[in-house]
Amino acid sequence: MLIDKVFILAAVVFAGILCQWFAWRVKLPAILFLLSAGLIAGPLTGWLDSDALFGDLLFPFISLSVAVILFEGSLTLRFHQIAGLGRVVRNMISFGVLVTWLITAAATRLVFDFPWGLALLFGAITSVTGPTVIVPMLRTVRPSAAVANILRWEGIVIDPIGATLAVLVYEFILAGSSDNALSLTLLAFARLAGIGLFIGSLSGYLYGSILRRHWLPEFLHSVTTLGLVIFAFAVSNSIQEESGLLTVTVMGIWLANMRDVSLQEILDFKESLSVLLISVLFIVLAARLDFQRFFHLGWHVVFIFLSIQLLSRPLSVMISTLGSKLSWPERNLLAWIAPRGIVAAAISAVFAIKLEAAGYNKAELLVPLTFSVIIGTVVLQSATARFIAKRLGVAEPDPRGFLIIGANLVARTIGKALQQAGFRVLLVDINWEMISKAKLEGLETYYGEPVSEHADRNLDLVGIGKLLALSPRGSLNTLSCMHYRMELGPKAVFAIQTTGDLEMSKERKAVSHRRWQLLFGSEVTFLSLAKALTQDGWKVHSTTLSQTFDFGAYQQQYGQTFIPLFAVTPKGRIEVFTVEEQLAPQPGWTILALVADPDSPSIVD
Repeated sequence: MLIDKVFILAAVVFAGILCQWFAWRVKLPAILFLLSAGLIAGPLTGWLDSDALFGDLLFPFISLSVAVILFEGSLTLRFHQIAGLGRVVRNMISFGVLVTWLITAAATRLVFDFPWGLALLFGAITSVTGPTVIVPMLRTVRPSAAVANILRWEGIVIDPIGATLAVLVYEFILAGSSDNALSLTLLAFARLAGIGLFIGSLSGYLYGSILRRHWLPEFLHSVTTLGLVIFAFAVSNSIQEESGLLTVTVMGIWLANMRDVSLQEILDFKESLSVLLISVLFIVLAARLDFQRFFHLGWHVVFIFLSIQLLSRPLSVMISTLGSKLSWPERNLLAWIAPRGIVAAAISAVFAIKLEAAGYNKAELLVPLTFSVIIGTVVLQSATARFIAKRLGVAEPDPRGFLIIGANLVARTIGKALQQAGFRVLLVDINWEMISKAKLEGLETYYGEPVSEHADRNLDLVGIGKLLALSPRGSLNTLSCMHYRMELGPKAVFAIQTTGDLEMSKERKAVSHRRWQLLFGSEVTFLSLAKALTQDGWKVHSTTLSQTFDFGAYQQQYGQTFIPLFAVTPKGRIEVFTVEEQLAPQPGWTILALVADPDSPSIVD
């Protein structure tokens, strides 16, 4: 039996990671594939029985997992990200929650004839949006920075608030019709909020002070953080039930905004752990679903979904954004995007079990109703949000910019030419002197290794569509191309040859598995470009072709004294000259080339 459980758990983990990978490949929220895997493993085939697999540890595992997920998300919340938008976020996690809660509860009471207590509990559960769903969705939708930051903050901060509201309603339900039911509920709220804020802020401050003073060796940072999060969560819950989620969220936000506290290694560990926990949780929870209960909901569940999507969410956003600087298109997009996620699924499962055990009528419908809302919001919004954002004009434009590996003279010269031609460029280098020179020339830079966890988290790739590896280090160019070709696509990744690449034997080139294109020409190397710029005085020039002066005439005029770099079409699309693809620029195209004639009009000072 033990061997069977080990195998089943291993299979769940493997299936979860496989779903995450597939979601990344197709650029859709992983929840869609995780839920599908859980439904197949549970209700459809009966292969996975979550209750038998975990036994009495199932719901402690769910609670601890949600706590770790919320803590990891709160570690990324920095106050400077919502400068000028703080009031909107505060409104959405207060007035917005209230509006969503009451409208959803009223609709549930009307459609399913739920008792008011159960209807209010369902409204509280579904008032939370899902950060684990919103973040992948934002990568695909690419809305304006204001919309993205509001949604991310709301998705993380609203979870403990919604969970707290659900706890209060649950306490009210248990208190029944006694005269002191309201006073007991208010007392529970005061205790929950007070304990969560106090323990969370105290834990964050004390642990941040330990990290700042380097009292803890680096190899213990990640495991100590995990242990402290679990301990703070458990202590809070032992004093006041369900106050732990608020505690860990406050603790994470406190740490994220403390000065001189390095969180990089902690974030690396927590992100990996969160992905694992989310993958397992969704499959385990979906496997517990009963299709018969879905059938009991009938078509009425569509009315509940529409009331949330088309009534409560738009109204809550409208009230929350009154007097803000957000444009109406931005407000409309906020009103459309509000997917539910793991927290709603987890707390619905917990309260459904408790209320069913207490004999409350229709409590068994909480879980299928919640999952219906989760599936509906995720599927609809994933399929339509990008289209709506484009139509509203609040989506980031299609990526036209360049990520340039290197901030040397060659990289800076090409970067400046592209920037002055109207394209965004971002130069990455570990040489501070080169980075400083690039900044002085007005170029956007990132100081650090281009292939690292820190770069993955902090590089702003909004609008970036191509990679130019222009480092004199061939190994770095190769590593960068391999790393970013999965993000940008193999046809958008380019590298300059180094002298070592040029001297490679034909046999070695034949067996190489290069998945990127070589820049500018078969004989062009980094060294030859650097020599042309420093010793020969070549410059980057811009020339627009015409019917009388076509590309053939252009080549004839310059002969061997030019290296074509890029061609820009009249519609603003840019093409790169490479060894593999011979471009045929047409009249009206603009050629950016490195030329030897110093008297030609140059776009680079």
